[in-house]
Amino acid sequence: MKAGYLGGNDNPPQDLLSSTSNYLEVIGHGIDIVETKGVQKLIAQLSEAPEMGCFTANERNVCELGSKRIEYFAGRLAAKQAVLKALGEALNEGASWLDIEIKRLSTGEPSVVLYDNCLQIAMDLGVTKWLLSISHESSYAAASAIALGQCSQKS
Repeated sequence: MKAGYLGGNDNPPQDLLSSTSNYLEVIGHGIDIVETKGVQKLIAQLSEAPEMGCFTANERNVCELGSKRIEYFAGRLAAKQAVLKALGEALNEGASWLDIEIKRLSTGEPSVVLYDNCLQIAMDLGVTKWLLSISHESSYAAASAIALGQCSQKS
């Protein structure tokens, strides 16, 4: 088993610097925390006009099924905000909340799916993979999103 490079050394292994390596670099990182009380009010307002909100139809359907629906909505909202922060000025570029969908894989792990403006911004930045973590409890939800892309420089 080959050990990974963890830093602490001015001379990383040559394969880390190789143009043919499969290493990814961090393009952006966003983190966010939301209070569930605020999300509960938002959900109440959106129930009258869900298409005007920040959750896709799929997200609404998934969150409505759970016993912790407000925590699930709050977690997805925190995740969307973290993704936007990882993309930098995405909101200034005309991105919509609906351009980001947070899905759950069969493993239970959250994943990011981008559409329209957010997808274009991510492609322009070279994002090829997302690492997403969501945590929630009764009062707060937090999320961290890391945008990764192929290493672009050789030393």
